Amino acid sequence: MRWKKTLQIVDAHCEGEIGKVITSTTLDVPGSTVLDKLVYINEVDDSIRRLVAFEPRGFAQMSVNLLLPPTRPDADAGFIVLQSDRAHPMSGSNAICVSTVLLETGMIEMKEPETVLRLDTAAGLITVTAACGDGRVSAVSLDMPASFVQDLDREIDTAEFGKIKVDVAFGGCFYGLIDVHQVGLTIEPENASALVRAGTYLLTELEEKVKVQHPELPQINYFSYVMFRQMEGDRQVRTCTVLKPGRVDRSPCGTGSSANLASLHARGIAKKGDVFTSRSIIGSTFRVELKEEIAIGARAAIIPRVTGRGWIYGFSQIGLDPTDPFRRGFALSDTWGPYVHEIL
Repeated sequence: MRWKKTLQIVDAHCEGEIGKVITSTTLDVPGSTVLDKLVYINEVDDSIRRLVAFEPRGFAQMSVNLLLPPTRPDADAGFIVLQSDRAHPMSGSNAICVSTVLLETGMIEMKEPETVLRLDTAAGLITVTAACGDGRVSAVSLDMPASFVQDLDREIDTAEFGKIKVDVAFGGCFYGLIDVHQVGLTIEPENASALVRAGTYLLTELEEKVKVQHPELPQINYFSYVMFRQMEGDRQVRTCTVLKPGRVDRSPCGTGSSANLASLHARGIAKKGDVFTSRSIIGSTFRVELKEEIAIGARAAIIPRVTGRGWIYGFSQIGLDPTDPFRRGFALSDTWGPYVHEIL
């Protein structure tokens, strides 16, 4: 073999959502902060993302996490979430995969019955509390980034669905939170394709009609996802996060659940100490607790604590032959969805 680049990857999933972890320690990205590195990947050089996320080495229904040296002294490791459309600031399911991989492979020493570590992300420092026993991680709790609402019931006019009310909120990424009955659907596995079509359409509408910007991290100024939601009782919500170019998150979605908790707090439905259950389209769950009430400038915000489980299911090594004609990868609409043209 004449591989020009070799990457070691640990295959993991969190509550059904694949979050592979690149553990090659020689990789780094220019930038003094993880947010700078995220911007570099998205705006200057996305070759590493394309290499691992696109076919023939990757596929639509996964994320790949790039482990990085921490850029701040109070962190144990850094990471960036690489997805099919771009690199994203934060992901709860991926942070759980990263934490599980770091501890179960011995990259960070596991201490039983509990290990505390800190992850450096583009959305801020994440404190991780991992329940550990018999050499494995049984649960991971994440103290998420400060989460807040930009707009409640923001109304947008759409050609396909008429007037849609959206909560615009941040939970580590910016979300459009939409009650699923507005598009005439329910969150069930058999509706996954219809939810993708509706969600990617509405995400495009939001991108065109609503401006977002984090008050302290101005480079985070774009929507990442639409999350459909339906309440299933006072303390349980079913979620379906839609990602471009066209798929649904298999997990209950940690950043989306954090954004949704911020919207419940803004409506007076959730208060400090309250615990909710987020249930995914495939039935897996996160425990979502409102840990703290804080402020970001003049804006009310919260610190959610999201708890879920991750599993390692394999180890792999990928390489790039200099003669490979698909070094930048490719994607086709048969499996990548209706907006595949946007990412190529």
